[in-house]
Amino acid sequence: MQFKDIEGQQILANRLTEIIDSGRISHAQLFLGPTASGSLALAIAYAQYLGCENRQHFPEGSVLRADSCGQCPSCRKYAGLVHPDLHLVFPTTTTATVTSKPCADDFQEEFRSFMEEFGQRGTEDDWYERLGVENKQGMIRERDADNIIRTLGLKSYEGGYKVLVVWMAERMNVVTANTLLKTLEEPEGRTLLMLVAESRDRLLSTIVSRVQQVVVPDLGVGMSDARRAEFSALFVQWMRLLFKLNMKPLSDWVDKIAAAGRETQKLFLQYVQESLRACFLKTAAGISLGGELEFGDPKFDQAFPAMIAPRNIEQMNEALNEAMYAIERNANAKIAFMQLSFRMSRFLRKPAANN
Repeated sequence: MQFKDIEGQQILANRLTEIIDSGRISHAQLFLGPTASGSLALAIAYAQYLGCENRQHFPEGSVLRADSCGQCPSCRKYAGLVHPDLHLVFPTTTTATVTSKPCADDFQEEFRSFMEEFGQRGTEDDWYERLGVENKQGMIRERDADNIIRTLGLKSYEGGYKVLVVWMAERMNVVTANTLLKTLEEPEGRTLLMLVAESRDRLLSTIVSRVQQVVVPDLGVGMSDARRAEFSALFVQWMRLLFKLNMKPLSDWVDKIAAAGRETQKLFLQYVQESLRACFLKTAAGISLGGELEFGDPKFDQAFPAMIAPRNIEQMNEALNEAMYAIERNANAKIAFMQLSFRMSRFLRKPAANN
C-alpha cells in the first residue's frame, strides 16, 4: 500500500512521512478514524514507507512530499501483505471452516483477499460478509494476544522493524487488552505497534494512555461544509491576528481553540496545512484549487494567497507539523498554539527579499 493510493488523506500522509524522515517514530501508535476514510490503509502505507529501501521524495509543491518506491523487495512484500516482519491481527469469529477458538492466524489469506478487493474502503461489516458470518460479532481474543507476544519476541526476519497492525482494536476483549499493556509500554527494540480503531471510547484508558494518537479525518463527516466554514472563519481571524500580532485578541483566539478539544485542534491544523498548500500552489505555479481558496471573506481570498511563497511555506509547514506532534503528545494546548502563533507570525511577515 502506497500513500498515493489512499484518497483524500494527502495532508496526513505528508505528516506521517515527515515524522519517519525526521526519526521521530513512536513505537506504539493509534490510528483513530473510520476504516473507509483510510485508517488501516494509512497504517500499512506507513509501515511500507518505513521499510522501503528507496524512498521517493517529490518536488516542493507536489501533492505528496514523499512515498515508498513500490518496487523494492520490501515494498512488493508489503503490497501483498506477505512481508515476514508484518503481522496482522483483526477480529474473527467461528465460521464453517473454523469452528472453535478462532484467531487472526486462521484467516490471513481471507484478510489479504479482503484488502485486495476493498483497499481503504473496506469496513468491519464487509469483513464479516467476506467470512460469511454477517450475523456474528468478531472479537480479538486471548489466543491472538498470546500469538502477538510470541511473534514480537522473535528476531526480525529481514533486519528491519517488526510491525504489528491490530485492526479494529476496540474489539479486543479485556483479557487481551490487558495482556498487551506491557508490550505497548516496553516493546522489543525496533518494534512498531499500530492499533487501528474507529472508537477511542471503546478502548481501555490504559491502552489509550500508552499510544501516540494519529487522528484520521472522516472524509464523510470530518470536513463537512459546516466544519469547513467554521475552520475558514478561524483561519481568517488567526492569519489577520498573526500579521498584526495584537496580543490581547490573539490570546483570546488561543483560548478559544484550546477549549475546542484535541481532535478538533488537530483537524484544524490539518485544514490550515491544506489551505496554505492551496495558496502556495496558486502563488508558485498558478494552480488554483477552487473552493480551497474561498475562505468566506472576498478581500482576504484575493490578497492572502500571495503571502504564501517559497520563502516561508516550508517553515510554516514544519511549524504546523511540530504543533500537531506536540498536541498528539498531550502538550498544553494554550502553550502549543501560542508558540505556534509566534512562529507563524514571523514566517508570515518574512520579507520577500529573503526569498
